[in-house]
Amino acid sequence: MATCLSEICAGLPINPLPPLRARDDKVPHAPVLVTNLTVEEEKLAVRNALRYFPPAVHRILAVDFADELHNYGHIYMYRFIPQMEIRAYPVDQYKARCLHAAAIMHMIMNNLDHKVAQFPHELVTYGGNGQVFSNWAQFYLVMQYLSEMTDQQTLVMYSGHPMGLFPSTKNAPRAVITNGMVIPNYSARHDYDKMFALGVTMYGQMTAGSYCYIGPQGIVHGTTITVMNAGRKYLGSGNLSGKVFLTSGLGGMSGAQAKAAIIAGCIGVIAEVSKEAVVKRHKQGWLMEIADNLDDCIARIQRAKLEKKPLSLGYHGNVVDLWERVAAEYRKTGELLVDLGSDQTSCHNPFNGGYYPVQISFDEAQILMKKSPTKFKQLVQESLRRQVAAVNELADAGMFFWDYGNAFLLEAKRAGADVAKAGDVSGLVFRYPSYVQDIMGDIFSLGFGPFRWVCTSANPHDLAITDQLAEQVLQKLIADGVPKATEQQYLDNIQWIKEAGGHEMVVGSQARILYSDQSGRMALAVAFNTAVANGILKAPVVISRDHHDVSGTDSPFRETSNIFDGSAFCADMAVQNVIGDSFRGATWIALHNGGGVGWGEVINGGFGLVLDGSADAEARARNMLAWDVSNGVCWSQ
Repeated sequence: MATCLSEICAGLPINPLPPLRARDDKVPHAPVLVTNLTVEEEKLAVRNALRYFPPAVHRILAVDFADELHNYGHIYMYRFIPQMEIRAYPVDQYKARCLHAAAIMHMIMNNLDHKVAQFPHELVTYGGNGQVFSNWAQFYLVMQYLSEMTDQQTLVMYSGHPMGLFPSTKNAPRAVITNGMVIPNYSARHDYDKMFALGVTMYGQMTAGSYCYIGPQGIVHGTTITVMNAGRKYLGSGNLSGKVFLTSGLGGMSGAQAKAAIIAGCIGVIAEVSKEAVVKRHKQGWLMEIADNLDDCIARIQRAKLEKKPLSLGYHGNVVDLWERVAAEYRKTGELLVDLGSDQTSCHNPFNGGYYPVQISFDEAQILMKKSPTKFKQLVQESLRRQVAAVNELADAGMFFWDYGNAFLLEAKRAGADVAKAGDVSGLVFRYPSYVQDIMGDIFSLGFGPFRWVCTSANPHDLAITDQLAEQVLQKLIADGVPKATEQQYLDNIQWIKEAGGHEMVVGSQARILYSDQSGRMALAVAFNTAVANGILKAPVVISRDHHDVSGTDSPFRETSNIFDGSAFCADMAVQNVIGDSFRGATWIALHNGGGVGWGEVINGGFGLVLDGSADAEARARNMLAWDVSNGVCWSQ
């Protein structure tokens, strides 16, 4: 078993085989999956898993893998979980022939850090099923390939499966990743369940399978910006003092909502069925208080509205109970306790642990979804109908609700809930807008989106320096003159970056995010690269972005929901974006089926680019970032 970085980079530990281990109860685990495989397909899944290993160990591992498939619905290869702390180590500690390959290793290790990953032993980073790899054999092989890679080679990844190192050139990407690329007519949810169980595809979410996740900070900023702009749009003010934002989810990305509420200055009330997730966010300092029953929760909301102080309140319970209680309070007293509402359950995966029905307990649901999937689905859909009914009642009274791009309204519609927009005959328009459509769409049209960077030194001092540089860059852009709408976005992000360090948002790698346009991203990249060249920063900086960006995603119920020429269901923009990035300078690229709203509902892509202080890195950044943003802005015109 691997106990240090050099062993992880040495390939699969098979001589001797690591001992067989049961699942560790101290670690959060993904829900048990229902495969619906035939006996022959189960044998195929085991054979597929064995192909990573020499024949000498097949007899032992075949039994092991068959048991995992039967008990958990997938072959994760628990036996091979490394016995060292997985985290983003400084880039110079990886055994690698190529610095850019070491930077990719740094990013992979961050995605599997126990402080970062939602279900680390199942290789799930966030979103309930956002995989980094499909199994631990793939992890070892990828780390080995990266350690051996030269700058004349490219690693090719097929849905977690490393095809190997292939000759290329120094100017080519060091890694090309695809996740979930299937024939369109075979992209239904049941197709995915079977293919994932067989080990032939995987759901990479957005930045899980592209190795670019930076912990919940990534969505803290996006949620903060969303809530602030929702206040401006719906409530007529950016001052959210005493205003209540009710939502759900404290697990993976959704855990950011608690911190975002504080930064935005409102009262954030977040329901979560998992006690483990509630306690984790509270210990982390992102959740200020916990309420374990509805009476206490309602009383605390009422008191907070009077105090008008920022608050993040976690309700340990089902969000449907909370919505129904808030509606009951309105009927009883006429007091509307909630001003803004949304939902961040993993509704893209509602029947495998992404959404828990209100009728039964969390533990009962874990059992039922495996024992009786049909009954579980019925309860989930009934629960969705109840949630929407309560939301509709409060919205009619003056609350503003939006879909957070997690397929909540889409799944509610499929469940028969009353979410259709009056007068719509297409069946595709909902009574509540997507947050991109109604809140963030204008910002995206300006070219502003979630630009990220990671200091591969793993040194907090380097991150602090990049924060200072970012503030200086944005201030200069304003001083040079920009349109009023652009200036407002720069000012919001300057305020964000000033306060970022004080909010202690780093979980995992030394990373930061802000929203910027093309000019800002290019100027930031040049500033960081120059700082690396001058020795001000001690190691290279990786720049990236969320796939949820100006041109990275085609998603008709989220990112492209405000496209009205009939092309919202076309995926040319996202595909062209990745292709264009590949030959303009990206260090690695990724193209995914699924992400946010779910498998078969979206095509999205992203990149990583290493700023190593060279003139070549600056040229790459200028060239690639211009395309990466303008592709989407031009398309939106």
